[in-house]
This record gives sequence, C-alpha cells and structure tokens, in this order.
Amino acid sequence: MRSMKKWAAGLAPLLLLTGPQVQAAWQGVGAAMQAKRAGEEVSFVTAGGARVVVSFVTPDVVRVRMSADGKLGRDFSYARVDNAPAPTKIEFDDNAERTELRATTGGTRVVVQKRPALTITVYDAQGRVVVADDPARPMAFDAATGAIEASKQRDAYELYYGFGEQGLPTISREGQFLVNWNTDSYKYPVGTNPLYQTIPFFIALRDGRAYGLFFDNTYRSHFDMGKSDPRRYAFGADGGELNYYVLTGGAERTPANVLRDYTALTGRTALPPLWALGYQQSRYSYMSRAKVEEIARTFREKKIPADVIHLDIDYMDGYRVFTWNPQTFPEPKQMLSALHHDGFHVVTIVDPGVKFDENYAVYRSGRDSGIYVRDATGKELHAKVWPGICAFPDFTDAKARAWWGELYKKPLSEGVDGFWNDMDEPAVFSADDFREPALAQGPQKTFALDVQHAGDGDPGTHARYHNVFGMQMVRATFEGLRKLAPERRPFAITRAGYAGVQRYSAVWSGDNDASWDHLALTIPLLTNLSISGVSFVGADVGGFAATTTPELYTRWMQAAALTPFYRTHSAVDTDQREPWTYGGEYERSNRAAIELRYRLLPYLYTLFAQNEESGLPPLRPLAFDYPQDVDALLVADEYLVGRDLLVAPVVVQNQRARNVYFPKGEVWIDWWSGVRYEGGKTVKIEAPLERLPLFVRAGASVPTQPVIQHSGEMKNAPLTIAVAVGATGASEIYQDAGDGYAYRKGASRTIKISARADKVSLEIPKSAAYQRVVAVELLGLDAAPATIAIDGKTVRDAVFDAAGKRLHIPLPNENVKEISFVR
Repeated sequence: MRSMKKWAAGLAPLLLLTGPQVQAAWQGVGAAMQAKRAGEEVSFVTAGGARVVVSFVTPDVVRVRMSADGKLGRDFSYARVDNAPAPTKIEFDDNAERTELRATTGGTRVVVQKRPALTITVYDAQGRVVVADDPARPMAFDAATGAIEASKQRDAYELYYGFGEQGLPTISREGQFLVNWNTDSYKYPVGTNPLYQTIPFFIALRDGRAYGLFFDNTYRSHFDMGKSDPRRYAFGADGGELNYYVLTGGAERTPANVLRDYTALTGRTALPPLWALGYQQSRYSYMSRAKVEEIARTFREKKIPADVIHLDIDYMDGYRVFTWNPQTFPEPKQMLSALHHDGFHVVTIVDPGVKFDENYAVYRSGRDSGIYVRDATGKELHAKVWPGICAFPDFTDAKARAWWGELYKKPLSEGVDGFWNDMDEPAVFSADDFREPALAQGPQKTFALDVQHAGDGDPGTHARYHNVFGMQMVRATFEGLRKLAPERRPFAITRAGYAGVQRYSAVWSGDNDASWDHLALTIPLLTNLSISGVSFVGADVGGFAATTTPELYTRWMQAAALTPFYRTHSAVDTDQREPWTYGGEYERSNRAAIELRYRLLPYLYTLFAQNEESGLPPLRPLAFDYPQDVDALLVADEYLVGRDLLVAPVVVQNQRARNVYFPKGEVWIDWWSGVRYEGGKTVKIEAPLERLPLFVRAGASVPTQPVIQHSGEMKNAPLTIAVAVGATGASEIYQDAGDGYAYRKGASRTIKISARADKVSLEIPKSAAYQRVVAVELLGLDAAPATIAIDGKTVRDAVFDAAGKRLHIPLPNENVKEISFVR
C-alpha cells in the first residue's frame, strides 16, 4: 500500500506533463517480478504487465526497450544502420532486490533496481552515475492511448545539445519542452517547435563530462528538459515502444565519443562530390532557360565563384514531377550540357505529390504498380499540393522506393546532377472545403493520422510513420541514384527527415525568414543539427520568406561562408537576390565571402572525409570541443569549423565590431591580421562590412588554394599549407578524385603535418594525381625569422608580409620533410 501511495504521489506531475489524456489510464511499470537472461540481454516482467529488456550494443552504449503490453514488436528501425554491431557480451548478477549487467570490456555497468518500481541506473567505468531513472517517476504508460514515457534525474546545471532542428535562439536546450513532429513551417518565428526534422537524440554535459541519449520512436514524441521540473527530464511518445539508447561517451566521456557511437549506430554522411561543397545559387523560381543561362553567364563575367544552380518547381510542366516545361525550358539536355561546359552543376526540385492525371505516365505507372498511399478506407489517398490533386508514393514500401528511384533515369540521362526533395514532411494544402482556422502548424497541413502505410512489412498508420516519410523519400532518391549511376556520388537534399537521414542526404533549415533574428538563429540551429549526426547542413542565405536588405544579405553570406551547405535561395514574391544584386561594396563583400569559401575548400573537403571516418562533424558549437570550458558552453553566436577554425559572424544590424570569446587552453590567431589572442578571454574585434571575423588555432595546419571559379578547377590549383605557429599540433589534409568511390579502394592520399615552436614536419605521399603542395605559410609571426631552412638548406626566397604577420615559404618540390626557422 505504501508503494502505491508513492507511485500516486509521483503520478500527478506526470499527468500535467503529458497533457489532456485520461488520467486514470496512466500507470507505472511497477516492480520487476522476475529477471531472465536470454543471450546477451536481460528481460524483466513487471507488476504492471510491461516487459523491459536491457542490453549493451557496444561496451559504451546501453539499450533499453519497454513494451507496455509485455509483447515486444519486431526489432526494426529506420534509424539504425544494417551493419550495427552485434550485442556486446555481458556479465550478469541477480538477486531479489536488484540486477546488475556489466559489459565484459569497457567498464560500463547497469543496475536495475527491482522495487518498489523498476528503475535503471547506468554507471561509467569510474563508477560515476551517467544517467538514472527518477524513482518518483518511473517508466509509465497509458493503456488507453498507447502513450509511453520515462523520466531521468538531472543536475541543476546539466546542459543539452542536439535534438536535431529546433528554432531556439539558445545553444543549450535545458529548460525547454520539445516536440518531434515533422512540420511544414513557413517563415517560422524564432522559438518555433516543431520544425521539419525529427531527431530525438541529444548530448548532455555535466561537470565537463558528456553522455548521450537516443529515443528511437517514430510517433509524435516529446522531451521535457527540466521545464516542468528542473530536477528531472522526461521523454515519451504517443505510441510504440519506449526504445532508447544511453551513450556513455567511453572512458573519456567526451561529446566526440558520444557522437562517434551515435553515428556508428545510425550511420554517417558519405563523402559528397566535391562540387556539392561549392557555392550554390537558387530561387523560387528561375522561370526560364534564358534566365538560368543569364545567371550562369553573370557569375562567370563578374568572376564570382559558383558550382551549382538550383531549379525550383517552375521548371516542370504543370508541376508534374520528372517533367520539363516545353515552352520555358526547351531542350533541357542542351542547356545542361552548356552549363556543364561552364563549370556548373544543376540540381532540380522533386516533390512527393504525383499529379492525379490519367494522361500523365508517371501517375499511371504508380497506380498500376499499386505503390500509392491509401486512406483509412483503403482507397488511393488524394490531397492537394502544387499540381492540384495528387497521389503520394508510400515510401515505407520497398517496392515504392525502387519505383521512385527508377524515375531518376531520365533526368540523369539529360544531365541533371542532383535532386532536392521538398514538401516531404509530408506537406499538403488545405482541402477546398476546409472550414477550420488555418493554423500555421495545424493538422490540415499533412496526411490524416489514420492514413495507411506499408511500414516495410509492419503496416501501420500515419501517426506511426509520418516522421519517417521524408527520410524514406530521400532514401529512395539516394538508392536510385546509386543504382543508376554507380560511378558517381549521389547528391540529394531534403527538408524533412528522421534520425539517420544523414546516410542519404544533406539538409537545409527550410523556409526561414529574411530577418536579423533568423540570421542569428542559424548558428544554434545548424550547430545543434550538425552534432545530431546530420553533418551536411545549411540555411537559405538571406532568408527565404521575405525580401532581404543589402547589409543583411552580405552579413549572411559571410556567416554561411564556411557552413557545409552554402546556398542563396528566396521566395517567388521577393526581390531578385544574387551576390551582385546590390552592387558596390556589397557585391565586393559577397564576392570576398564566396572566395574565402573556395580558398578553404581543401580544408572543408578534408573535414567531410574525416566525418565519414569518425562521425566528427565539420560544423560544431564551441561546447563540442571545449566541454570543460564553462565560458564556452553557452556561446550561441560563434561556431567552429573542424577543430581549427573559429568563426564569429556579425549577426546584428549596423555592427562593425563585436565581442569574440576565445576558448580556453588555446592560442587563437586572427586569419587576416595575424594578431594572437589567448584563450579564455573575450575581446572586441573589428568587423568591417567586407570581412568575416575568422581565427585559426595555434598549432593547426590548414590547406588553402588560390581563388578558383568552380571546383572543377581545383585539380590544377596549387596548394599552400597555412601553419599557425606558437603551439604544438598535428593536422592532416585529405585528397582524392572528388567524385566516385575509388577512394574506398585506396585511391587517395593523406598529407600529414606536425607543427612545433620552431619546426614544421611534412609527410607528403608521392602522387601526381592530386593538387601539388607548393608552399607553406607561417601565420602569427611578429617579425621575419632570422634564418629559415628546408631540410637543412637555407631558404632565401621566403616573403614576409608584415601587415598580415605571414611568412610565405615556397617549396622546391613535394619531397620536403622539414622546415625549421629561428626567430
């Protein structure tokens, strides 16, 4: 009776959290009645009729599953990769009060307290608590609705990063209530939740130590990160299992280890084609072939580098996917060939809605193949989107994905290079007879919850599969491209996704606004999305949903210059927006921002190669690399590019100087002036309109190249290694062909550089296939060294730039092993 009273006391705040549900239906899992080991997992049957299973995925990753009715479903996940590791072997101790599981290697252990209610605590190798169930709020479920929830104890100063795409202006998500439901959110105000992506994963930081939690559930889900009660956080969903992973971060308990293990579980971004890292120009819409050719010609005439032009929906014939408008885009193959000749690639938009038109071959093919989504009565679902009434492929059906993938054969043969999946939340328009308030995030904007999906062999409703619809659409795109053009790396982007979407696609932040608030928002939004495993991320430069101003556009061009996905895009009712639109100093500043991107393209490409290998993202918040620096943890207006570059964009109107915080334990060197700044301090830095505040970590070596007009010119561009002097450090530069998969068979090279106080060591594998290293530049020198030597021979042709504090040292060849200097 006492235990029942204790549960009832803990139930009240739970009911407040979960909203207007039948309160009497909620119940805790209750005490564990028995524990049973089966292979490398331990199963518990509880007094409440639930079943709980605990296992180790790896020595540093613990998995927990809870089924309210005691019956676990098939062990299937859209998030997990197929080659996820087999469960780790465990040691198992059990008595009447508690059960303990230990990984046979690694030192992580799990203690399951059996009564008064089953609770789980995870400990690291040092015996410290990683995460613990709140005994006042043990796992619970609502038998009437199928909802489930768990609560964890939290420290008052625990911070949280990740959660995919959230419209929050702060970098940490503590004190927030977050909902996961992929939503078409046009011109979303700052603070909007939910948005387009569902990634129920976060990295926590407490006392400099990290752990992660991934809740793999595709229903509408929620996280209360201390908003209702700062003593705990809770997470749950409207249905399905309570299926979550605790990632301990290994012995070091670092964010990098957590993300490494999360991306090992859910997959990593494959190395993209080099051209996809170039600048990309878009508009809704460039309305004709003539306009597209004019845009391309102007880029080249004005010598503003660019690699990609995007075509929005108006290139199609009546918005029918996989068609061209014969009047405005005649002979597309000829147009694309000419653009290729001038160094441009073309990306076309593709929506999931297939126009309901008996005279339209694509619609008939899908109907005859039986691959469209069905409504609750079993009829082909019809809803209104851009073409009018449409049918929609059920991308949770492998047959539908294969059908969709084959449709890319024609545009590939015409010369289209990449594909942009939009409206895939899925988003639809209100029906003609709609009479309810037109809510910005209302249920009228997507399929009804009782729409039916195949679920890859486990049929279910849209309530269950809504959040994976967009991910499975871009999966169909990616897999179709891989099959049709196996010699090329696919390039696809998507607006909607679920955990693991990084395996298939880049992601942009949807229909943002042309405002200073939205410019500032891009930093916490994109860095948190990036450390949620989605490394190829960006935001529409200048803001999509309104006309920008010259200053805002220029500052946005700078702020985005080193983000992974770099694209200008704007809505149909906005003024024209290209880098030259505003002329004068704005055009010069915009050109300079894009040129900086191209100078550093070898560095960005190296970061993507490292990301495929380790899961480490190119774009990071300061807290990711400096979790023990208390002053870095809440910085929301700076970001890191890899470990070596610190970017501090101007995100405030009329600002020509800004305060920059430099993370502790490092020396930071101004990229432009060579001035040195000690870490752990905030310094006011000049930021004229023409310059992005950029800093390099002392000890780092960063590859640079001359300005080129498109990535196709890189192979002949000489490479210079910029070494930031003043600290010891090791760096790498990765090179390959820029496309294809020969690199996975060894067709690449990695240059290694180590820097010390008065010496730079080089290890350059011999190869004529890649950019040649022709020089080393030393950054941050107050004066020219008294002597310089290459492999012991005195150098006499080095050039010192006093204004930039740079020393340029030409190399005689790539056989150089060591550069030494005496200051």
